[in-house]
Amino acid sequence: MKKSNYAMWGLPENVTFCNKCVISNQRPNSTVEMKNKNMKKDTISFNKEGICSACEYAETKIETNWKEREELLFELLEPFRSKDGGYDVLVPSSGGKDSAFQAHILKYKYKMNPLAITWAPNMFTRAGWMNFNNLSRIGGIDSFLYTPNGKLHSYLTKLAFKNLGHPFQPFIHGQKIVGPKLAEKFGISLIMYGENQAEYGNPLENNADPFMEPEFFSIDDPRDMVLGGESVSSIIEKTDFIFRDFEPYIPPTPSTLLEKGIKVTYLGYFEKWDPQECYYYAVDNTGFMPSYERSIGTYSRYTEIDDKIVPFHFYMTYIKFGIGRATYDAAQEVRNGKITRDEAAYLVKKFDGEFPERYIKEFCKYIDISIKEFHEIVNSFRSPHLWVENSGKWRLRHTVALDGFDDE
Repeated sequence: MKKSNYAMWGLPENVTFCNKCVISNQRPNSTVEMKNKNMKKDTISFNKEGICSACEYAETKIETNWKEREELLFELLEPFRSKDGGYDVLVPSSGGKDSAFQAHILKYKYKMNPLAITWAPNMFTRAGWMNFNNLSRIGGIDSFLYTPNGKLHSYLTKLAFKNLGHPFQPFIHGQKIVGPKLAEKFGISLIMYGENQAEYGNPLENNADPFMEPEFFSIDDPRDMVLGGESVSSIIEKTDFIFRDFEPYIPPTPSTLLEKGIKVTYLGYFEKWDPQECYYYAVDNTGFMPSYERSIGTYSRYTEIDDKIVPFHFYMTYIKFGIGRATYDAAQEVRNGKITRDEAAYLVKKFDGEFPERYIKEFCKYIDISIKEFHEIVNSFRSPHLWVENSGKWRLRHTVALDGFDDE
């Protein structure tokens, strides 16, 4: 029999916070799909001084010789450089500040000929659509928008929300495979991502090599591929979708990439990665514009502003892990020396977990559920070790501001 405050998802039962930033030990270090609420999930690691791995990685960036890394990138790019004017590097792009920075710097500093590839957002925001277009019209970058079957994608989003508490999972799946998939189709041998996930807490060894393994697994039969927490074959069985509808979601196999000599790397290994500086660069060089209003759940207007589903993604990370959008943003800015931990804790207390009222009707219509169903699904993902219902209201048991229900 499970105790009343057991931890779902195999998360650590005792909640602790990094002594340097504001992230907690509940932060998952991967986006591996969860088939049920009791499966083990790897989380960010802490050293014996109580410092998280993302803060440890930030320290290594201070010691890195970035001039040498820049020279190394020129050297690495040379064998891929086009001799006939064709595209020689593929940049998976959201049209946001980070991908705008990486595509522009590759073209104008490193003299490559990039093609930016965008896996279409679920529901473009006004700012997102403008920035997507500005990357080409002002930034001078050739781009390609890959939009999957919208009927299927909204259905997969609904499954992911109901089964995983992760409405962004089908989008993230597409965003990960679109680079390797279209590099193969366009005959481009180099894929350049932005930052490595070690920036945010994935294992430090992930950043030890400039080349990356593609972030998907090879499967013998694509019908066994899991999307939204269900296999393709089971989705086909109970819907009108047919197998060929899933073609955009099927990645090339690692052996195919190897045979074609396709390499995957990331700019953050060679250029010191700082999201705020990427924003300033994108504004100056690609016409990037911040959102027209503060982003839901945080204090900024320029990070992940292209998709109306983003606020629901971060709202669910708050529900599942006690970590909302302001925590992610503030932790990163502490690591980059923009704000202090005390300032970050204040911002987290003020903005984390803000309900996405602005888009709730559109979201529920998009995935065909009622607002009542929405709240029922949300509450089913509240882990008892993180949440307690008190006087009809949900409260976190522990917060970085030390004002949680069990902190008092």
